[in-house]
Amino acid sequence: MRLKKATFRYKLYLGKKIKKITKKFNVKFIINDDPILAKKLDADGCHLGQQDLNINEARKILKNKIIGITCHNSPKLIKKAIKNKADYIAIGSFFFTKTKKTKYRANIKTLIYAKKITKIPIVAIGGIKNTNYKKLLLNKANFLAISSYIWNNKKLTPVDAIKKLK
Repeated sequence: MRLKKATFRYKLYLGKKIKKITKKFNVKFIINDDPILAKKLDADGCHLGQQDLNINEARKILKNKIIGITCHNSPKLIKKAIKNKADYIAIGSFFFTKTKKTKYRANIKTLIYAKKITKIPIVAIGGIKNTNYKKLLLNKANFLAISSYIWNNKKLTPVDAIKKLK
């Protein structure tokens, strides 16, 4: 759940509804940026950006829950996340995206590098759509974070956009 501009109260309200849906379909519920909200909602985990609470502090709050770390395109940040025992790392942006302003552009070399030095799952992020996702999967990304292509697609409904990814 990624709601950058919503109040804590609204996130809590909406998070409770999302938690029921994720539980029903047996999928993980990860909260963006906020370990306290993740704990309050009993989410499966939290994703932390480089400007968020550090992983060691988040681990004190979340104990054994999933914690993922944004590593942009940086081998240094990838190594740091591995050292700090992140449960997964996110690399990107791989492609142009309107979802958020990105200073960093990752490439397949970054993905291959990360796969060589760790076995923890890697999430590819940024501008992923039906015309470019296969390249990331072929280079062993474990997961894809896809947002705009599904939710802000002017040509396809979310369901039709997802179908194009199969």
